[in-house]
Amino acid sequence: MRFRSVDCVVNGALAVAAVGAEAYDLILMDMQMPVMDGLEATRRIRQIEGPASRTPIIAMTANAMQSDQDACFAAGMDGFVSKPIQPTTFLQTIEQNLPRQETQPTELEGSAA
Repeated sequence: MRFRSVDCVVNGALAVAAVGAEAYDLILMDMQMPVMDGLEATRRIRQIEGPASRTPIIAMTANAMQSDQDACFAAGMDGFVSKPIQPTTFLQTIEQNLPRQETQPTELEGSAA
């Protein structure tokens, strides 16, 4: 798994603005942010016109109760990771939600030996 770049914002309103301005493969959404929380930011992202509204969103929160997870999915999130983050679970959740990229075979893969 390789990432080209990562953008960070400090509140939910800036997250919504960023998604409206640029295409992302995946969004990691903190639930407790100033200005606008992650639930409201997710709801607003899901209302954006076009493909940005379908960007996978994974909740990241210290709130690990089932009701918190239910609220995240009800808001339109695709995955849920509770803190403290377990690296294996975190990476599996990303892989499950990251859009599949079509890859072209390299010269070595595409040539007969």
